Amino acid sequence: MSRSEFSKTKRIVVKIGSSLLTDGGRGLNKVAIADWVAQMAALRQQGVDVVLVSSGSVAEGMCRLKLKSRPKTLHELQAAASVGQMGLVRRFEDEFQLHDLLAAQVLLTHDDLSDRQRYLNARSTLLTLLDFGVVPVINENDAVATEEIRFGDNDTLGALVANLVEADLLVILTDQTGLFDANPSLNPDAKLISSISVNETLLDEVAGGSISGLGRGGMSTKVRAARLAARSGAATVIVSGKIEKVLVEVFNGAELGTYLIPNIAPLVARKQWLAGQLQLKGSVTLDDGAVKILQSAGKSLLAVGVKSVEGNFKRGDLVSCLDLSGNEVARGLINYASDEAAKIAGKASSEFESLLGYADDEELIHRDNLVLI
Repeated sequence: MSRSEFSKTKRIVVKIGSSLLTDGGRGLNKVAIADWVAQMAALRQQGVDVVLVSSGSVAEGMCRLKLKSRPKTLHELQAAASVGQMGLVRRFEDEFQLHDLLAAQVLLTHDDLSDRQRYLNARSTLLTLLDFGVVPVINENDAVATEEIRFGDNDTLGALVANLVEADLLVILTDQTGLFDANPSLNPDAKLISSISVNETLLDEVAGGSISGLGRGGMSTKVRAARLAARSGAATVIVSGKIEKVLVEVFNGAELGTYLIPNIAPLVARKQWLAGQLQLKGSVTLDDGAVKILQSAGKSLLAVGVKSVEGNFKRGDLVSCLDLSGNEVARGLINYASDEAAKIAGKASSEFESLLGYADDEELIHRDNLVLI
């Protein structure tokens, strides 16, 4: 859709970065938060469902604990998040109440979304909250998340939530104007990219890391988020949260920030879930023929097309499918454990019984459990 069609959207996910929420690390920016909430309330009055994905718990905790730099150890990060979350929740609840809106705190870990049943439960909860007219305020559960189950950044969380609730639009508010064709801090001639397809390879070249140092995400995570959001058909706008009435202006089609166009075919719900998972347990490297069949024919992955197996995984785990150059071409739920997959790699299904002592699924990964990347 074009920017002019944003006003037709019925459901928006708004993600606000740590640097914005905490005024560059100086404590919660109460004036800015009040303004963003007022804008979200205005969207709600127009019948738009709004879901807020909030960063800032660690950054706010750092301020309250008087820490000068982001903690390095996991337990210190969790402690800071626990302290900071109190301030975030109270501030958002107070502001939404001023507009006669209820807010609900929802804390998620990747573990909640990697299990299909828990994923569906989270989806049902969020959709029910929206049906009640409540604004869900979502954050990663930093207080208990471990390195193995962290999303890694709330941009990714915002995209997964957009998939979860089937949002029309993901707006990522940041402390930057948008995405530039070069690093604007190093190149004064850098130009803002007004709109670009999520498929453009230029995005991989121009997206950089975090500038503020307060959060875990930079422009590269925002590009990844836009690509994830596009898998359910959601458009993404990366824009400065410091612009006056930015959410309302974006909703009304203003040429602000960078619009990442989701011109890829939306995946069915199950494959959206597969594409969004970050907890890969291993990988299989495919020959050129297998890659071609997956990409052009949409068929299942057979063991005969596998060159090698890496990792320690069990039946039903998520694995990455790589080409001979190491590029990920697909991912899916594998039908055999890693030791079994290694034995049958490059073999026809007719040989499985002699190699394994039994014959089970003919496919290494069934096409219903596989998604192209």
